[in-house]
Amino acid sequence: MKKNIIAMNASIMIGLGSILAAPSVYAESISNLEKQKESIQEKRSGVESNISETEKKIDNLQDKQMTAEDQIAALEAKIAESAKKIDAKNAEITQTKKEIEALKEEIKVLKERIAKRNEVLKERALSFQETGGDVNYLEVLFGSSSFGDLVDRVGAVATIAEADRDILKQHELDKKDLEEKQKAVETKLASLEVAKAELLEIQKQQKQQKQEKDALVKKLKQQTKKHEDEKMGLEEEKANLAAQERAIKSAISLEHQRLAELEAARKKAAAEAKKRAEQEAAQAAAQAASQASQASESKKQSTSSGYSSKSNSSSSPSQSSSNVSQAPAVSSGTFTRPSAGYVSSTMGERWNKQHAGIDIAASGTVPIVAAADGVVSRSYFSSSYGNVVFVTHSIGGQQWTTVYAHMSSRLTSEGAVVAKGQQIGIMGNTGHSFGQHLHFELHKGPWNYSKSNAVNPLNYIPN
Repeated sequence: MKKNIIAMNASIMIGLGSILAAPSVYAESISNLEKQKESIQEKRSGVESNISETEKKIDNLQDKQMTAEDQIAALEAKIAESAKKIDAKNAEITQTKKEIEALKEEIKVLKERIAKRNEVLKERALSFQETGGDVNYLEVLFGSSSFGDLVDRVGAVATIAEADRDILKQHELDKKDLEEKQKAVETKLASLEVAKAELLEIQKQQKQQKQEKDALVKKLKQQTKKHEDEKMGLEEEKANLAAQERAIKSAISLEHQRLAELEAARKKAAAEAKKRAEQEAAQAAAQAASQASQASESKKQSTSSGYSSKSNSSSSPSQSSSNVSQAPAVSSGTFTRPSAGYVSSTMGERWNKQHAGIDIAASGTVPIVAAADGVVSRSYFSSSYGNVVFVTHSIGGQQWTTVYAHMSSRLTSEGAVVAKGQQIGIMGNTGHSFGQHLHFELHKGPWNYSKSNAVNPLNYIPN
């Protein structure tokens, strides 16, 4: 009888030991979750720092762009001013060419005048040659009939000689004037052409400088757009990390709740075990050891079965969901297949970009299910992902993140606790998508903008 009592107490202690062991498991899980939360907080701090640095780069680029645009405006003003000066030079050149044309008419008249003078001089020279030159003048003088006639003839001869000298003098003056006018207008025209050429060269340099500044502004705009896109990605990463932190906190809260429930169950089981031991000891004292032992064993098994059922229902998420017939069967592995259909695109390089997940395509109304137990960290519409759900999982002390994109609709919200195989949406073609399919990503750790934690889902889910 004493042996039976010892065996019975040993059985109770084994049962209590299994109950007592459970809190330590949950405490370890909470510790792991706390570490994951701290890791996410550190990453958020790093992302915020990157966002701050990116904003500084954007501000610096925008300052350079504004400076370049101001320089372009100044160059455009200079180019316009050069154009005005060129127009003025063209007007002067046109006027000078008109003056040259007028001068050509004057030159024509002068040439005719000189030609006539040359004819007179030729005739005079011919007359001198035929009459012997000065003899004519002597004959004129000696042929005078009186002194008065002589005076008149001397005056006439002097007048003729003076006229010859005037003709020669005017001839030289006209020729000199013609040469000076020709030289003046030619010099003026050449000067204007040189000035115009210089202005054209200046304008050419200014236009070249403007082209360079235009190219610089274009480059700065491209760099600014790149950093703005990077900032948007970092802000999305920051939002996802914040959502994952909330999900981890929710998971920690659930673990604390389960731990409290286990502690309550442990105390209740210990009290019941003590009570049973006292009852069985009394029955043994009344020499009903055999019957008492059987009754105690029956009660112990009944209680253990009841606790086990309760423990299983509280520690394992419910598998009930709104799955339809097209949903894949829930597999026994760590991750289950998120939807029915065929893999239309695998992980790897695609369209000169890294495809960080797989695509599963199917037609009709296709339910999307959670690949594992977890907490919904984000549920929103993205310009690239379309309707997308992020789920954070804590499995064996390791954080995982699954992404379900391009859905036609989402059936869960941020903060919701989802079970493996529970429907979270319907396959669709939203966001940057070409045809109905599910884009599914699996990240060993948190999701980030560079997707450096992405792993190939086909290595973890059933094919």
